[in-house]
Amino acid sequence: MAYHPKDIEQKWQKFWQENKSFEPQEISQKEKKYILSMFPYPSGAIHMGHVRNYCIGDALARHYRQIGFNVLHPMGWDAFGMPAENAAIKHGIHPKIWTYTNIDTMRKELQSLGLSFSQEREFATSDSIYTRFEQEFFIKMWEKGLIYRKEAYLNWCPHDKTVLANEQVIDGGCWRCGTQIEQKLMFQYYIKITDYADDLLKGLESLEGHWPNQVLIMQKNWIGKSQGLEFSFVLTQESQNKCGVESFRVFSTRADTIFGVTYCALAPEHRIVDSLLENGMLTQTQIKHLHAMRKTSARERLNLAKDGFDLGIRAIHPLNKEEIPVWVANFVLMEYASGAVMSVPAHDERDFEFAKQFGLPIKVVLKPGLENLPYCDDGELIESQEFDGLSGNAAREAIIRHFEKYNLGEGSINYRLRDWGVSRQRYWGAPIPMVHCEQCGIVPERVENLPITLPEDITISGEGNPLEQHPTWRECICPKCGQKAIRETDTMDTFFQSSWYFLRYATPKRFWETCAFRKEDIAYWLDVDEYIGGIEHAILHLLYARFFTKVLRDLGYVDLSEPFRNLITQGMVLKDSAKMSKSKGNVVEPNDLIARYGSDSARLFVLFAAPPTKDLEWNDNALDGAFRFLKRLWDRSKDIIPAQSLPKIETTSLSKAQKTARKKVYEALQKSYAIFDKKQTGYAFNTLIAACMEAFNALDKQLEAKENQCFEVLSEGYFILLHILEPITPHICWELSDYYFQRANFVKIPVDSQALQSQEITIAITINGKKRVEIEVSNTIEKEELLAVAKISANKWLQDVQIVKEIIVPNKLVNFVTK
Repeated sequence: MAYHPKDIEQKWQKFWQENKSFEPQEISQKEKKYILSMFPYPSGAIHMGHVRNYCIGDALARHYRQIGFNVLHPMGWDAFGMPAENAAIKHGIHPKIWTYTNIDTMRKELQSLGLSFSQEREFATSDSIYTRFEQEFFIKMWEKGLIYRKEAYLNWCPHDKTVLANEQVIDGGCWRCGTQIEQKLMFQYYIKITDYADDLLKGLESLEGHWPNQVLIMQKNWIGKSQGLEFSFVLTQESQNKCGVESFRVFSTRADTIFGVTYCALAPEHRIVDSLLENGMLTQTQIKHLHAMRKTSARERLNLAKDGFDLGIRAIHPLNKEEIPVWVANFVLMEYASGAVMSVPAHDERDFEFAKQFGLPIKVVLKPGLENLPYCDDGELIESQEFDGLSGNAAREAIIRHFEKYNLGEGSINYRLRDWGVSRQRYWGAPIPMVHCEQCGIVPERVENLPITLPEDITISGEGNPLEQHPTWRECICPKCGQKAIRETDTMDTFFQSSWYFLRYATPKRFWETCAFRKEDIAYWLDVDEYIGGIEHAILHLLYARFFTKVLRDLGYVDLSEPFRNLITQGMVLKDSAKMSKSKGNVVEPNDLIARYGSDSARLFVLFAAPPTKDLEWNDNALDGAFRFLKRLWDRSKDIIPAQSLPKIETTSLSKAQKTARKKVYEALQKSYAIFDKKQTGYAFNTLIAACMEAFNALDKQLEAKENQCFEVLSEGYFILLHILEPITPHICWELSDYYFQRANFVKIPVDSQALQSQEITIAITINGKKRVEIEVSNTIEKEELLAVAKISANKWLQDVQIVKEIIVPNKLVNFVTK
């Protein structure tokens, strides 16, 4: 019977689907495992990154099912987002049709890999019933004061009259028409994630040892907690007359350098800059210069050369009362602190670069800082009045106390983390459930009126927001006063959807119409035992998901603070040392591989080629090797003796090769448990597969001696190896296990400790400490017999010498000292 993977795989995929083989039990007395891979965007076709990600999760899910756990292993679709609108513009197809067609395609492709996902808990975040509950969450957050609305600068294309995401801005221009983008002030909704900054930081402590340290560091840095001094620079009277503003606030972590301030810098969008512009205090050249800076996105500014100009106003130093010039500078962002900084060029690299470029004064206030400027470490204060001689924290604390004593400022904590802007001026997203009423202002929709769904009779041209252009969709009734009102036309950031999807899976589908999820289901299934995804999600997605969980806790929806117990960040799939991408022309299509080799070969390769957390270098020849191994496994199976339980082996009469084969098999089983029980870190499936291959070779070898073959040893070996390999290559393992063992091997199998004990040991024979030969002897050999065998084996080195001492190191060596 030849190995035909296509036939076998189609057979078992149909069986699993018809028998709902991978549906979890509802709340159970069984111990649970929640295995979750980050859900994909339905782009239209799976790639090798998907294959690797989902094969890792599937191996875990299948293993835990085998050994008796109740396993939740779901799949869904992160379905809203910009690519669907881009496709609508390019191909003239409705975003909804494009999205759900892609979902159907990708679902079939993932099914062809034999992935053991729950079918009944699948959903797309664009499903209206999913939107209904996240709109409810939005309203509850608004009512709790966690969501607010304010003006902010956005990327604006004046030609297409539309807002652009950062990734749609290419070299400062619109991705579609090339028009230079502008920074336009527009109202946006924000979530107060900063209210949870300390909670998010503290929660990371419980994840130490469970998440990669790199991810924990990235999250800590993104939150960016810093302690420092916050105070105001008061403007001179003449400057106040120019701009109509009395002062501006700054924050600094380096209070010890305050006497080194030689200029202040404001963001191009700062209110003082606006006032000067409105009051006609800027020249036409300056106005043109300012507009150029404002047209550049915050992300682009970080990579540009330092730029700015003197605003012609002066601030008064709070301690030495000197007048300090105030500049506008492109390196100052409104997103950080107050959009204004005190600049100390002698002791800050950015300030130094700007000062050197524009000839601004540089004042050294730290020793040793007179040479090799800028000097940015701690040092002894000089030129700092009564604070001279202090250094480091002592200096900073003394200066902060001084500010507080004289009501000049105060010590404060600041965060790099900014509030989360969730407004998007696009069609294909969840509508924000707010209403604009002339009488009542901005009010939330009634929960009983949810979901607010998107109109389908729209045309997406790329110009403007289709929801604003719709003739009737915006018209509604104010839920508060009953008068005519207008719907909010912004939609939610797609991170909003992916920040709670893992909670939705926990509740069976029959409850989805009435609740987002049930508390008792969350209590049973959460937290997620293993969460698998790329390192590119280390900051935003994981941070937002953690934040969302804490908010839902405080709103009373869940009793949970951290959603993901363990995190696996899998490496990239490379070809020719570069990440696979269509633009590089180095993409390998999974469908072609499956058609040629079968999905088991593809699964075996991606789990064997590299540990999950390391990058995987694609190798076409290696896939041939994976297929050949499975074919050998299939061909040798013809010699299996069918059994409905683990075969019993009479070990006393076994040959050395047979004992070695059993030892290798049980070593592989032991390694399997060690890997899945995390006694070995990182789920090193590659080493497990190598152990299985070594065991199979030993089973094959023990049959070479025709006069002393033991098919019972082969059958026992297959019983165990098919159990170990089922999470990795499920189709061939189900086929052979069903045929020969009625799948009795798909349970936890005890490790035979006797099989692991070698009956023979290798002893090194050394002469005067120099190794001469090795011998194999029984592990029960007596001392006298061991010495006799050793002398015979080393005879040619013992001729014409006298043995003066015999040293035995048990189970290791025999050393003869001679003269």
